[in-house]
Amino acid sequence: MRQAGRSLPEYIQARGNTTMLEACLTPELAAEITMQTVRRLGVDAAVFFSDIVVPLKLADVGVEIAPGVGPVMDQPYRTPADIARLCEATLTDDALAPITEAVRLTVAELGGTPLLGFAGAPFTLAAYLVEGRPSKDHMAARTLMHADPDSWTRLLNWAADITGAFLTAQVRAGASAVQLFDSWVGSLSVADYTAHVAPASTRALTDVAKLGVPIVHFGTNTEHLLPAMRDVLLAAGVEAPVIGVDYRTPLDTAAAIVPGVPLQGNIDPAMLAAGWPALSAHVRDVLKRGRQAPAHVANLGHGVPPETDPDVLKRVVALIHETTND
Repeated sequence: MRQAGRSLPEYIQARGNTTMLEACLTPELAAEITMQTVRRLGVDAAVFFSDIVVPLKLADVGVEIAPGVGPVMDQPYRTPADIARLCEATLTDDALAPITEAVRLTVAELGGTPLLGFAGAPFTLAAYLVEGRPSKDHMAARTLMHADPDSWTRLLNWAADITGAFLTAQVRAGASAVQLFDSWVGSLSVADYTAHVAPASTRALTDVAKLGVPIVHFGTNTEHLLPAMRDVLLAAGVEAPVIGVDYRTPLDTAAAIVPGVPLQGNIDPAMLAAGWPALSAHVRDVLKRGRQAPAHVANLGHGVPPETDPDVLKRVVALIHETTND
């Protein structure tokens, strides 16, 4: 998970007084932070250091990441006029230059180690835009979906286009695979997701899929949506689809829900502070259940808590390597 670096002392030192978005858009710094987790933990791939709202920033949307709060917009985007004005913005190659340069620098240093890119899915971006800030229930976004479906569709398609451009730029610069994060999609019903969200997610991934890289689709609290999320990947023409599973759904259950699809994730971040006996038993259980899928990319089921001991993460990586090499 991309937040792994924030628990490292070297990450805090490298960031210094820069804001999160400043760090993401400074190629040398983004590359250095991406590499820190590989150096410290011995993981099998690097996860590109960025943030879900970076494409919005690059498209000149007024957004900042408030410490302790999360992404905060300059205003909520809810009226037809607001959304129409927002959708006039585009994500140009010049705007994407800091991202492509950061990826290029990282890939050069990684050598043969893969780099995994990522972006926020259209619904998650739209939820931030409509709510104006993080929300527990995304009530305003879910209301707009039904109250003004034309504006909602326009907003989702715009978000899909900038997401697709953001992912495509990472792959063309050297990323070996990408992940589409739909962090808040678990708040939706299957019917709403299928009718009002899935088409935009498919649109976001269609051009990326043509580049032939594996694509992971991940959301939180999405057991009820796993088949529909798989269908998004298939509809986009993804040759190597992978479904990310958070810590709420056991992997053998997920494997039964989406048979034949490789899975990613599932280790509970809360277990990282539960002591080694409990944590190691949990990791072994996740790996055992993951064998019910065709393949399992061992990972957390959500982000690394900032207070996590890096030595614990290193022990988890070593345990996974030891167990999967048996």
